[in-house]
Amino acid sequence: MKPWMLKIFVVLALVILATIFTLSFFADQANAETKQSQKKLKTKMNSIKKVEKTEEEWKQELTEKQFHILRKAGTERPFGKEYDEFKKQGGGKYLCAGCGSELFTSETKFDSKCGWPSFFDPADAKNVNTFEDFHLGYLRTEVRCAVCDGHLGHVFKGEGFDTPTDKRYCINGAILRFVPFETEAKATSKEENKSEL
Repeated sequence: MKPWMLKIFVVLALVILATIFTLSFFADQANAETKQSQKKLKTKMNSIKKVEKTEEEWKQELTEKQFHILRKAGTERPFGKEYDEFKKQGGGKYLCAGCGSELFTSETKFDSKCGWPSFFDPADAKNVNTFEDFHLGYLRTEVRCAVCDGHLGHVFKGEGFDTPTDKRYCINGAILRFVPFETEAKATSKEENKSEL
């Protein structure tokens, strides 16, 4: 073997070894991060009191559209009446129509003009779970209620919206129950008056 061929062989071998080492290092780091996030999710899920019902019970409590979305991972049509109502709503909380858990507030909502209600962050992160979703043949991140495990929509990152998180929680409006802040304040006031009597 000629000396120049030997040098090329040695350089190629070193490049291959360095590439294998680098890929192995990053794969180990990614696995460690995945295991850590799965552990956190498991801990979070175990600390929440779950709402579990039969399919028949859900059908009795939810509208046909809500059942289709929450229990069957369906989607409402974009730019529907729920979206129009969402745009008109003022300050308040958005609760899960299935179990009443707080999901989002008006403080994190924005009009992304996508046809569905959009938020840049959950109001109470422990009530919202995200999972990888390949249902359409490509990776998306599904958003589910952590309490009743109802499908809410999807979250998208890096779309360039001028929000603090650069995320868009694209949520079906039919499964959101809006409670204005004034209604909540009145209910709290009534509770305080009752306790004083």
